[in-house]
Amino acid sequence: MAFQIINSIISWFLKKRKHQIELFLKYPIDVQNELLLKLISSSKNTEFGKQNEFSSIKNYRDFAERVPIQKYETFEPLIERCRRGEQNVFWPSPIKWFAKSSGTTNSKSKFIPVSDEALEYCHMKAGKDMLCWYINNNPKTQLFTGKGLRLGGSSDVYRDNDSYFGDLSAIIIENMPFWADFSSAPSQEVALMGEWETKMDAIIDETINENITSLAGVPSWMLVLLNRILERTGKDNILEVWPNLEVYFHGGVNFNPYREQYKKIIPKKEFKYYEIYNASEGFFAIQDRNGSKELLLMLDYGIFYEFIPMDKYHGENSVAIPLSEVKKGVNYAIVITTNGGLWRYLIGDTVKFTNLDPYRIKITGRTKHHINVFGEELIIENAEEALRLACEKTEATIKDYTVGPIFMEGKEKGGHEWIIEFEKSPENISFFTEMLDNALKAINSDYEAKRYQNMTLMAPKVHKAKEGLFYSWLKKKDKLGGQHKVPRLSNSREFVEELLEL
Repeated sequence: MAFQIINSIISWFLKKRKHQIELFLKYPIDVQNELLLKLISSSKNTEFGKQNEFSSIKNYRDFAERVPIQKYETFEPLIERCRRGEQNVFWPSPIKWFAKSSGTTNSKSKFIPVSDEALEYCHMKAGKDMLCWYINNNPKTQLFTGKGLRLGGSSDVYRDNDSYFGDLSAIIIENMPFWADFSSAPSQEVALMGEWETKMDAIIDETINENITSLAGVPSWMLVLLNRILERTGKDNILEVWPNLEVYFHGGVNFNPYREQYKKIIPKKEFKYYEIYNASEGFFAIQDRNGSKELLLMLDYGIFYEFIPMDKYHGENSVAIPLSEVKKGVNYAIVITTNGGLWRYLIGDTVKFTNLDPYRIKITGRTKHHINVFGEELIIENAEEALRLACEKTEATIKDYTVGPIFMEGKEKGGHEWIIEFEKSPENISFFTEMLDNALKAINSDYEAKRYQNMTLMAPKVHKAKEGLFYSWLKKKDKLGGQHKVPRLSNSREFVEELLEL
């Protein structure tokens, strides 16, 4: 009875936010423009604000002319000064938290500033909105009669002078309100463990007898955890462990390669999957409807958005457009200005708009993670749709994959080399390769043109990876857990060569 009352109170509290969301749904451009001017005004007396004459900026056009588009490497010197204790460099309020991010498996770490405003009005607010959308769409939910299992990254927090750094998940857990910790599992102590293997065992020990009603985390790592729970308990599926499980909030990587595996271990027709789109730099979009594959761009989190069409992308020398000028179906790189002090910052992600009223998107990949060695312009969206179709034709399921180029040598044509770890292997790998190739031709006209009569590209080469290959590779690089991802597409052979060696 007590849990039912708690469920009702929390549900009522979260539902209230819907009225504020309706404001930016109705007036999206006004909300964004007002937000930009507020960010500029609040930062006009910072060092960055004075350098770029923020006090004389009156509108978006002034802002775009005055402030350059920049990557992390350009902005890094200012961030490093802030990490050493200098304040009012690029944001007016003191910044003591920095989210350590490596993107994919690059050895170089980024330290993304996380202001108090970004924590409260972006990351925390988004966590509540994620639940708000779910509750509004599922009024009979019993979510808060149990606990949500959260699976963060390496959650050690390190002190450096007067600042702290760690995974974003660690920073959020450190700053969570008490009521959120009360409704979450595992405990803060276990969630903040650093060593991945030990942490997995501790999470299982702590949650196996809890009433878990929701899951939140990156699909690849959550799947590892759920499979280990099945091994430990000897159960056939996760519902035999947690019968009241009703939703999985996921993000970080494309869910499509994992969808069939989740359906198998959570065999419940009405089970819900809700996608979120967040990063160390901010929280950007949330799935706002049951069963949808689109994400609603959240416009009141202190983030001002700009977009660069990928066919005109030249990194920091690109020309960006505001939200009011985007079109459906165009592949865009995202540029953000945030209440964490990032100004016209390229986050490296690409999206397409699926709807303009309201603004809904789907994530298509990364500005760096594509293959265009031969003019084929292959992006992650193409690769994952082709894999889905090939799996459908061959009744296979995929755990992980990466793709690299085979460079032309002498009279030899170029090609693509795929390393795929299957959950369920196709009976005939040659037929799977043919289906994959055909799907890529159907999806991507540039790829089809280069494949025509093997003119530029030979048929793809597919390796069936041994079980646990990608896990071993990430472990070797000390990249287990959380937001660490396998790079899907690359213009170099670096990742392919490392994996072939293993």
